[in-house]
Amino acid sequence: MAGRMVVGSAALAELVRPASAPDPAGGHRVLPVRPELTGLLPHRGLRRGSTIAVGVGQPRRSGGTSLILALLAEASRAGSWCAVVGVPTFGAGAAAEAGIALDRLALVPHPGPEWPTVVAALIDGVDVVVTAVPTTVSASVADRLAARARQRGSVLVPYGRWDGADVTLQVVRGVWEGLGPGRGRLRRREVTVSARGRGAAARPKEIKVWLPGDELTRVIPRAAGVGGAARVTAPRRLRVVAAAADPAARPLTLAGPA
Repeated sequence: MAGRMVVGSAALAELVRPASAPDPAGGHRVLPVRPELTGLLPHRGLRRGSTIAVGVGQPRRSGGTSLILALLAEASRAGSWCAVVGVPTFGAGAAAEAGIALDRLALVPHPGPEWPTVVAALIDGVDVVVTAVPTTVSASVADRLAARARQRGSVLVPYGRWDGADVTLQVVRGVWEGLGPGRGRLRRREVTVSARGRGAAARPKEIKVWLPGDELTRVIPRAAGVGGAARVTAPRRLRVVAAAADPAARPLTLAGPA
C-alpha cells in the first residue's frame, strides 16, 4: 500500500477493517520478536491480548524508541499490522532500517484530545498498537483500553508509565561505542534492558543487547563481537504526503513505500 493520509473517524474505520483481514499471522496467539528479546517475555513473544509497556527513562532519549522498533520488527516481517500513536519522533526511515514493513505501518503523530478513540479504533483491527501515554490519562481509560486489547486479540504497547501492564520493559543502562582518542563517531551502544511484570513475568530479568542508536535500530547479537558490523537493510523510498487541506483536521498518516 502506498503512503496515504486518512482524516476522520469514518476513514479510520475503513482502514481498520481491512487492515487485519489479510494478515497471515492473525491466527497466531504469540507474535514473534527478535531472538535477543525472547528471554524478557514470559511467552517468548508478544502474546495477543497482552499489554507490554515500554518505560521512558531519564533522560527521555534513553533508547526507548529503539527498543520499540526492535519489538515490532519480527511481528511486522511475519505479516502483522503495527500502529504507532502519539510519537512524532518515530521515523519511517528508521522503521524501514529496523525491518518493519512500511506497507503495514500506521503512524498517528498527533492524536490530540481524541487519543482514547484513536487507540481504541486501532486496537479493533491492528495487531500491535504502540502509543505514547498522555500525562492526563486516567486509570479507568487505561483499564478500558487494556480490556479492549484482551477482547480483540491485539497487543497494546504503551510508551510511558502504565500501571497494571503484563510486562514493563525499560532501557536502564547504556554505553556508546565508536569514539577513540579525539576521533571516530558513535556507532552503536550496548544497553541493558530490564523486564518486570506480574504473573509469569513477576521475576525481574535483565539482558544486554546492541542497539546501534536512535537512527539505526537493528539489534546486534553479542556474538557479533565488538568489532562486528551490523548488516543494514537499505531504506525504502518514501512518498511525501501533502498536508491536509483543513488545518484543524488531525490526520492519520500511513507511511509506506512509494
